[in-house]
Amino acid sequence: MDDQIVDEDDTNSCVVNIYPLRGNYFGSKDAILPKHHIYFDQLQKLKSIYSTNGMRVCVEAVMLVELFKQPHLLVLQMRNSFFKLPGGRLRLGESEIEGLKRKLSNKLSVNGNGVDDNWEVGECLGTWWRSDFETSLCPFLPPHMKSPKECLKLFLVRFPMNKSFVVPKNQKLLVLPLFQVHDNFKTYGQIVSEVPSFLSRFSFNMNNV
Repeated sequence: MDDQIVDEDDTNSCVVNIYPLRGNYFGSKDAILPKHHIYFDQLQKLKSIYSTNGMRVCVEAVMLVELFKQPHLLVLQMRNSFFKLPGGRLRLGESEIEGLKRKLSNKLSVNGNGVDDNWEVGECLGTWWRSDFETSLCPFLPPHMKSPKECLKLFLVRFPMNKSFVVPKNQKLLVLPLFQVHDNFKTYGQIVSEVPSFLSRFSFNMNNV
């Protein structure tokens, strides 16, 4: 666990330090066309990856920021309708931490070709599994699931201060209040809408610096 992200006091309650949104720069870069426009293409890609490399492993970042004295979640909006956390698929043999740093650098930095080591990755908040090629993700591994096709892990990442965030023009970088995201599956989807529940064991320390 990264002690710059989460501190534990004598009562074993966890505190997440959250810093204000101001001081960061937000811009755009050339658009990146989606690799798969329809669900069938996504399904075929997942089957191809599994046949070659086995189970696909994806990592995504939960980054919190203070805005209007409330904790907000950093979310990417794709094609004006689909919401996801920053991250993506690991390369074969790549560690979860280094892979997440690479994905964050690629998706949120000016130059996506290098890896920014300033990302502070903390503890794993939750894990989801996909049992076959067509079912949705499940937040636990059922006994009958002998060969899962995909694993998704969420990691707590400290929102950096005084950093430039640059995303493709066809994507939007949003900060959403946790109360708006909570249990709002219809708007934000399965993973994003469950993030507040995974954060319920933490208390938030708003650092107004």
